[in-house]
Amino acid sequence: MKQILDQNFDKERSLYNIKNTDVINCVFAGPADGESVLKECRNISVKNCKFSLRYPLWHAKRFELKSSSLDDLTRAPIWYSNNGTIEDCKINGVKCLRECKNITVNNCDIVSPEFGWRCNGLHIANSNIDSMYFLFESKNIEIENLNMSGKYSFQYVKNLHIIDSNLDTKDAFWHSKNVTVENSVVKGEYLGWFSENLTLINCKIIGTQPLCYCKNLKLINCIMEDTDLAFEYSDVDAEIEGDIMSVKNPKSGTIVADSVGEVVNEDAVIRCCGKVLIRKEKMLA
Repeated sequence: MKQILDQNFDKERSLYNIKNTDVINCVFAGPADGESVLKECRNISVKNCKFSLRYPLWHAKRFELKSSSLDDLTRAPIWYSNNGTIEDCKINGVKCLRECKNITVNNCDIVSPEFGWRCNGLHIANSNIDSMYFLFESKNIEIENLNMSGKYSFQYVKNLHIIDSNLDTKDAFWHSKNVTVENSVVKGEYLGWFSENLTLINCKIIGTQPLCYCKNLKLINCIMEDTDLAFEYSDVDAEIEGDIMSVKNPKSGTIVADSVGEVVNEDAVIRCCGKVLIRKEKMLA
């Protein structure tokens, strides 16, 4: 591997199409304000670097980005890139990761609206991410130990598995397909509407009007807090530990809880025959 050490770059495509290279302790910033400094790179390792220019890693293949910082001027920093690792980094550039494949993100602090759109094959672990429309239309994703905040996350995602995470997000999982969330806290309004094959296992669910218009929805050993008007028009099988504030017009299936504040069966626009049961098989509605 060649090495580029302790240098400053600010021109357009400064290190365009470099290959088999370690880039260490470099700064990508300056008055030339050049874009795409590492575009079309192949088999590179970038360590302890600072970025303050737009579009630094586009069309990269087989890359490592470690112990580096990308400030808010690194707009759209990583697009159309494949087979990469991003580790121990601080990223503040908007629209990070777009149409990328096989990317691992580990131990990072990220503030990036529209992070991870239309990606395929992401593994995100041990990280903090603040993002609006997080992972929009992405697929084949593994997430573990993530602290995530921001509205409209996981919309239109497919084939997603989340474990041991804390998600604070409004309108999450809308129109998602084949999602499993385990041992996690999911907080936010209007969770999971129009989802298909959404499964929540050992989760704490917080927020108003969750899980409506769902197909093949499953909740196993979950807790629901401040969840009123839940499950409207959903096909649902749910085992809830504790109380549900209220349930409205479940389309089909069975909801079991220790107590339910209210069951609302009114104004349905479709036939609704879901059952709501107190444990010990006492039927409420």
